[in-house]
Amino acid sequence: MQLHSTVAGFADQLDRARATGRTVGLVPTMGALHAGHLSLVARAAAECDVVAVTIFVNPLQFGDPSDIEHYPRTPDADLARCEEAGVAAVLAPSVAEMYPAWPDPLSTAVSVRGVGERWEGAARPGHFDGVSTVVTKLFAIAGRCRAYFGEKDFQQLAVVRRLATDLSLPVTVVGCPTAREADGLALSSRNVRLSAAERASAVVLSRALAAGRSAVAGGERDPDAVGALMAAVVGSEPSVVLDYAAAVDARTLEVPVRLDGSVPVRLLIAARVGAVRLIDNCDAVPAGRPVGGTDRAPVRVGATAGNH
Repeated sequence: MQLHSTVAGFADQLDRARATGRTVGLVPTMGALHAGHLSLVARAAAECDVVAVTIFVNPLQFGDPSDIEHYPRTPDADLARCEEAGVAAVLAPSVAEMYPAWPDPLSTAVSVRGVGERWEGAARPGHFDGVSTVVTKLFAIAGRCRAYFGEKDFQQLAVVRRLATDLSLPVTVVGCPTAREADGLALSSRNVRLSAAERASAVVLSRALAAGRSAVAGGERDPDAVGALMAAVVGSEPSVVLDYAAAVDARTLEVPVRLDGSVPVRLLIAARVGAVRLIDNCDAVPAGRPVGGTDRAPVRVGATAGNH
């Protein structure tokens, strides 16, 4: 495994790999790697000849200074996990390497309208502009490849797919199932910040999604009713403060008029557990609609301590 602190060295290694006919799989991360990230690495290794990982806590996507200050960083453990997983190249750049003029504002930024404006986009203004800008840079650095993202950050995945399509980037964006603990909690680098009591309370997010999914499968056609049901489940846990719970069109992330099978449905939820903000989502199949498309079972990893 080669570790790079410069974008030039990382890009050169991947260019040389492609020159010999090998394919590249890219897994962009913000570090604090857990089993969810490693499932992306495993998928990339199964489909590509060379696996490359980026580890960069991107300051552009944090609006709250305390959030980035407390974001978990485990660089030594991250590199050990990458090497054990057979990663060929790791880019772990400094902020100055990625943004030479930092902290001055960037002259160029990428913004994705539509899918990036509601939900997380509304709750965290500027977040997806930061995501879109850094991902565009990473795609430009890595070159032609397949890039792997977890469905746990479903809106982020939609934003990344849109920017890759709209900008004709030579990247195939691959969405991978959410990795979960045995009790259903979605793996997240933020989970390590939860106390034992908060960790127990956080499972209410996956319970709310399960209730919403059952309601849709059972014939509920009103998206507002499904959202209200999920909100009520979260409300049963006093220590968890709901941000939003919604049933949306998985393609546009807009709330449809009815959940009648004419659109693919995704359930979205976000809440604050103590000082930690968590998000989750799942597919939902209306009664009478055949199961298929991109909906897949989650990855279960047992009791692993917790992509952003």
